[in-house]
Amino acid sequence: MKNFAYSRAENAPTAVNLISQNAKAKFLGGGTNLVDLMRENIEQPDALVDVTGLTFNQIEELADGGISIGAAVKNSAVANHRTIRERYPFLAQAILFGASGQIRNMATVGGNLMQRTRCFYFYDEAANCNKRRPNSGCDAIDGFNRMHAILGTSESCIATHPSDMCVALAALDATVHVEGKNGKRAIPFNAFHRLPENTPHIETDLQPDELITSIQVPALGFAKNSLYRKLRDRASYAFALVSVAAALEVENGIIKNVRLALGGVAHKPWRAFEAETALAGVEAKAETFSRAAEAELANAKGFAHNRFKIELAKRTIVSVLSELAEKGGAR
Repeated sequence: MKNFAYSRAENAPTAVNLISQNAKAKFLGGGTNLVDLMRENIEQPDALVDVTGLTFNQIEELADGGISIGAAVKNSAVANHRTIRERYPFLAQAILFGASGQIRNMATVGGNLMQRTRCFYFYDEAANCNKRRPNSGCDAIDGFNRMHAILGTSESCIATHPSDMCVALAALDATVHVEGKNGKRAIPFNAFHRLPENTPHIETDLQPDELITSIQVPALGFAKNSLYRKLRDRASYAFALVSVAAALEVENGIIKNVRLALGGVAHKPWRAFEAETALAGVEAKAETFSRAAEAELANAKGFAHNRFKIELAKRTIVSVLSELAEKGGAR
């Protein structure tokens, strides 16, 4: 399978319009997911552009101690990279929890960012889906919504973002580097993916003709004490009902630094800012972890089949933070 570009057009969240003197072509990003979408007739691009030959396939250490990961680096290469496993173990864990070994060997970092929801109604051409056909409605809201979002939803969409890797990158405050006809720019990871609001078909902050070139992960010493936990219906090749990516540093029993993000609960990887604020400078114990989880899920909204996710997310936050505090966060 070839790798394709990681970009979008104005009318399709993972496409870009290439205009030349002789032709106009559309191509879509996220190679492995794109093939699925084409098979299901969800996406029918006019042309595909193979970007395998571009030089975005390196993992490089930066002078400030951070890491730059090229957009064309395979997911398996990231997960198995020694520096990433040592400095950012929850990033490696998140990738290994995703998909299958075969897919990880083919999927790229840029494609992972640009993959689309696995909402049943998005894939069902007979269903109303604002993401697939804007202003048609969202059948998931009153339908079978067990896998759907509980945070950041709108009347237009309750789909979730499927990536595991992106949850860890959100917690790490990574930066997405892109390049287009107007030059280069850097997008904070937590601003890259969008909440649905009334335009769920526009899923990222990428502009027309822009291409993801790399992901930059900042130096974060305490991320060595990190953990990714994924709750799902089966042990492999399943998307998260709830996932938690966390890094914790505790000094003399008091939380010095914490990073927390959730997956499987929102239209984008969900950075848990409310919980992080609640945890700043307090004692590292189950009671404070529980209060932080309550703060983060205070505005959660469950639907007919997924209300259980609210309590599940709270318990998973407490469990992950408690484990980190016991195994190395406290000193």
